[in-house]
Amino acid sequence: MIGWNAFALLAAITTAPPAVPPAPEQVMAIPAELRQQLQEQVVHGANASDKRLQLLVELVFQPRHPETPSLQYDTAATLTVAETWAQQRANCLSFTLLFVALAREAGLEAHMQEVGQVVGWYQEQGVIYNAGHVNVGLRVDGRRATLDLDQNVLYDRRGPQPISDQRALAHFYNNRGAELMATPDREGARAHLRMALQMDPHFAPAWNNLSVLETRAGDFDAAARALDNALQEDPMLASALSNTSALYHRIGREQQAARLAMRLQRVHARDPFYQFMQGVTAERRGDYAQAVVAYRHAIRLYGSAHQFHFGLARAYFLEGDNRRAMREMARARELGGTDPVRAVYQSKLDSLRRISARHASR
Repeated sequence: MIGWNAFALLAAITTAPPAVPPAPEQVMAIPAELRQQLQEQVVHGANASDKRLQLLVELVFQPRHPETPSLQYDTAATLTVAETWAQQRANCLSFTLLFVALAREAGLEAHMQEVGQVVGWYQEQGVIYNAGHVNVGLRVDGRRATLDLDQNVLYDRRGPQPISDQRALAHFYNNRGAELMATPDREGARAHLRMALQMDPHFAPAWNNLSVLETRAGDFDAAARALDNALQEDPMLASALSNTSALYHRIGREQQAARLAMRLQRVHARDPFYQFMQGVTAERRGDYAQAVVAYRHAIRLYGSAHQFHFGLARAYFLEGDNRRAMREMARARELGGTDPVRAVYQSKLDSLRRISARHASR
């Protein structure tokens, strides 16, 4: 994952990554013990690709021993394949690296995929807005499929796009560099970010993170150069626009700062995820009228997202407008996608109808 802007992270960074970046070939290297298990349980277990895929999923997700847990999701776990297998924890990137490496070793056609933006929902921690996401792309018997460790995310409208191994490695080093930026190890962070850019010089998030590091070090010229590169690669990268505007304001380039701030406003106005998060923020502070405005804006930009309609239904309900709340809840149910999701919305819609009926009978 890249560029978290969050109300809460799922897990704190308990152990900083090593200061020296691992070599690229080490990141996806399969340890000997795991390779042997793969051969015995997957490769020798089936010849058909679909059956091998099923066996591979079982190998990755089933506990190795009754007393040990299965693979756990941990947003802070940017790990190599060997580390992921040894520690049995992974974020979306670590899982993708692990699964793609094993799938290829088993003779399956697999690649990494990138999603520009996602919104994630987590029951205990609330909503998390993530600026990027990766998952597994597969081709089995002529059919394409996506495998994602995190099932609680809404993809942007483009959805998953195939990326090269170099790009995936850029994600890896960028993640670790960002984690090291939360520690005193500034040089370790810089080494990882430089390695990310060595893997993919066009990776704008790494340029943006490098600019933050240089700003903290007081090297504003280096920070400005990094931000120029970030915006050259992705002129609409909101975090880079925000950081550049702030840097220019700090060094007295007020007109340029103001222009970039206006450009950032235009980017936000066209970003349904940003508008949705504005709705969430307004709802949390009790400003339900503003939440309605923001959720409606998000829906105008991305009308097929059932989560956005559910947010609007919730805001209408909290405003006391049950009629509009029921309308949006019904729309969320229609767009739900899966039977369990639609069932949840149907239950909420039934509750709204009972509440409305009680109010009407008074």
